[in-house]
Amino acid sequence: MTGVVQLVRSDRLSDVAEYAYAATAPADARLVFAAGACPLDEQGRTVAVGDHRGQAARCMANLETALAAAGAGLGDLLHTRVLVASSRQEDLVAAWQVVRAAMGDHDVPSTLMGVTVLGYDDQLVEVEGVAAVRDGSGIVGASSDPAVGPAGPNRG
Repeated sequence: MTGVVQLVRSDRLSDVAEYAYAATAPADARLVFAAGACPLDEQGRTVAVGDHRGQAARCMANLETALAAAGAGLGDLLHTRVLVASSRQEDLVAAWQVVRAAMGDHDVPSTLMGVTVLGYDDQLVEVEGVAAVRDGSGIVGASSDPAVGPAGPNRG
């Protein structure tokens, strides 16, 4: 991981938001698109049922694991989207506080959204992200065989 992401700020925009308003990566960076990280354990069960904070924490742990498998980390994120199944602003804020804390000083541009429902039983939170790295392949289990690709056989 090389830290190629540059966070962009403008003095013409409010500093109230707890994130940069934009981010860039150089043209030679490899982009990593992470699927929405869900609050699932290793057996595929939803954890922290009824707990927005607990689910957000598991989502961030799972996002970090997915990024690591692609040779990236939370500090390489260009953007995140945090989905919270609730119409209550306090539930969105609870999930956001956990996500924001996990990011540390890397206050990546983010979108926080309330949604009506998410894909798994009892799921309240999902976090997706896009990262950028400049490190060669970096993908765990990468193959040089184009028929196989970086993560296994092509399924067409």
